[in-house]
Amino acid sequence: MSIHKSDYEKLLSKYSNHTEAVELLKQYRPYLEMIPSIRRSEESLMTMPLPVVKLRKVPLGQQVDRFSPITTTSKTILLPCDLAYLMCDPEWKIKMGGEIIIFIHRPEEDLSDLLARWRQTQVLLDHDYEWVMPQYYRHIICESAEHLYPLFILFDRSDRSIKEGLTGAHLPFVTAPIQQIHVAELTLPDRGTELSDL
Repeated sequence: MSIHKSDYEKLLSKYSNHTEAVELLKQYRPYLEMIPSIRRSEESLMTMPLPVVKLRKVPLGQQVDRFSPITTTSKTILLPCDLAYLMCDPEWKIKMGGEIIIFIHRPEEDLSDLLARWRQTQVLLDHDYEWVMPQYYRHIICESAEHLYPLFILFDRSDRSIKEGLTGAHLPFVTAPIQQIHVAELTLPDRGTELSDL
């Protein structure tokens, strides 16, 4: 059975919640240990679905010669990942530590597509950047981090070659089961059944 867009949307919705994000990271302990305070997870872990960053000092054209200054600009972009988890000191309200970048296996996506999204994220965040924070987190001081930590979420029906490829590339992944809909739940009422009987 293939992966449907609704399966992807359910995981995106689920892991946008900080409580579910902690449960996700429990499946990969090195990342769980990055959270400053599990007890205060709502203040320690910021979840950002479909995150946006502002790249600073992006070159605007090529340098004419070595004596002329390089003209730069800033640019706001949507990252090709699905979620970003940022750590925050619950007392000082300052972003700290590395940044966990989440990639959910999308419908019709093969290994090269999935890896390309991670590589493109690496290239984009190699610039000086800042996170464009949602209104809820606007009070957090949020500069770029020194380290990015990827985590891939696959489905139990994701192609075996994707799991083998991520393993070979030494990239961590977890598997989320697709909840099956039982046939009995899809049974329609008999034609003779009146709407008032439903």
